[in-house]
Amino acid sequence: MTASPSPLECDVLVIGSGAAGLAAAVTAAWHGKQVVVAEKEPVFGGATAWSGGWMWVPGNPLARRAGIHEDPQQPRTYLKHELGTRYDAARIDAFLDHCGPMVAFFEQHTCLQFVDGNGIPDIHGDTPGAGSQGHQVIAAPYDGRELGPLIHRLRRTMAETAFLGMPIMAGADLTAFLTMTRSPRSALHVARRFGRHLYDLARHGRALQLVNGAALVARLAKSAEDLGVQLLESSPARRLLIEGGRVQGAVLDRAGGELQVRAGAVILAAGGFAHDIQRRRALFPRTPTGHEHLALPPTACNGDGISLGESAGGVLETDLASPVAWAPVSRLPMGKGVTGHFPHIIDRAKPGVIGVLASGERFCNEADGYYDYVEAMLKAVPEGQPVASWLICDHRCQRRYGLGFARPFPVPLGPVLRSGYLKRGRTLEALAQACGIDPAGLAATVANYNRHARHGEDPAFGRGSTPYNRKMGAAWHEGPNPCVAPIEQGPFYAVKVEPGCFGTFAGLRTNGQAQVLDAHDAPIAGLYAAGTDMASVMGGHYPSGGINLGPAMTFGYIAGRHVAGVGVPHAEPAPACSA
Repeated sequence: MTASPSPLECDVLVIGSGAAGLAAAVTAAWHGKQVVVAEKEPVFGGATAWSGGWMWVPGNPLARRAGIHEDPQQPRTYLKHELGTRYDAARIDAFLDHCGPMVAFFEQHTCLQFVDGNGIPDIHGDTPGAGSQGHQVIAAPYDGRELGPLIHRLRRTMAETAFLGMPIMAGADLTAFLTMTRSPRSALHVARRFGRHLYDLARHGRALQLVNGAALVARLAKSAEDLGVQLLESSPARRLLIEGGRVQGAVLDRAGGELQVRAGAVILAAGGFAHDIQRRRALFPRTPTGHEHLALPPTACNGDGISLGESAGGVLETDLASPVAWAPVSRLPMGKGVTGHFPHIIDRAKPGVIGVLASGERFCNEADGYYDYVEAMLKAVPEGQPVASWLICDHRCQRRYGLGFARPFPVPLGPVLRSGYLKRGRTLEALAQACGIDPAGLAATVANYNRHARHGEDPAFGRGSTPYNRKMGAAWHEGPNPCVAPIEQGPFYAVKVEPGCFGTFAGLRTNGQAQVLDAHDAPIAGLYAAGTDMASVMGGHYPSGGINLGPAMTFGYIAGRHVAGVGVPHAEPAPACSA
């Protein structure tokens, strides 16, 4: 029988290696703590590595450097109106007071550098306090060569959202790909990016131009390695060590046997329960078997961290506007019996795309947020019917902007048509029959939509009526509304969309220091939670893009500071690296 390895001792054990876990680890390590990160999968990065990577962080230093100086009360006003009775003043204050210093800390002292998203508005522009600029940041692109051997220990970009394995960054990079057939400058950019990607594939066997969530994870992991954090992959946490009412570490399952890690504090950041079928059955609406849902995070995000927290007396907070961060998702046949999941983030807002139900009727402003689209779909589909909708467009629109995984020209449509992912019809009636949509209903809906769309108008649902709508639309569209164009040039196309998610909102109840609370709202000594193991600070609402990763990074930072005994954030000198 193989003997168990000798116990490992550290100051802080972090369970999970997404943005929240790595942010906590780097922060604690920078403040002098000995830190171990335990990841159950053979690669680091969690759901973050598959994400768009945007973070909602009002009052961040990149916005201030750009001359955007916002009243600190403005985002509070916005959240008070958005969250209503679920506005938790203590945790909202903790988030808003720390998110700007969090960005400054990582900029000054680690390899994590940022690019601003100053032009991205909050989703609900008609809500008091909504910001039109300065709330978003994303990790700067990163050259994977800087990681050395660590690159092979990191999760790769989600295949469904990459182009032949090459990740595309939201913003100017994506715009170049969408306009490469109409702009020589865009074509040159794409040629350079793709040429470099092919070289990296041939030389290194993977993409090395890291962007979005992959760049965030890579920069955090490199910072952790530089600070001496011990990174343990393939090390699921089986149980917590609890002595004298205090959490003092955990038992990890390692290849050589169980490993006891004794620690002064444990931070749970294992990625929520998006793939816990039983919890989905119990908590998600319209999911009677738990399988009527297309979760985007890796399958390892199955509630391990929450179960560990509950074993120590933690409470799963379920009194939320939604238990899940909804996203519209389509099923993507990928060959050999494998089905992928494609998130519909930006295509819904492009001029000439509408969403319809089986009746052929529209049900929402498709250019609003992804959470809003699914929420509207859940309300519109009658009880007892499968929850689904179809995104519809014409040939001109599809070839110009794409539709889901069906890429725009010059990428051929043959593979997605043959797989059944993309439906096509010479007429709207033929398309409806191919999809199982009511033909008369679809024809009537498109006729009514076109009557106004030819003038750039959408009186039924107001596409293009908010700054967020217009940002998600097509700035280069020739018409008066970047979100509206008629659907009239056949053939016509459709992709079926179902409810999915970026992760879960229901999570362990915590306070403003990210400490896990028991049934009496008292902190459990030595136990913290961040990311989706922590109940949503937004109360299950989705007021803006980046409200998953912004709080994940911030409460990871808060937890790391608290376990290190550090008080109010302050500026510290000299960056650790500037890559």
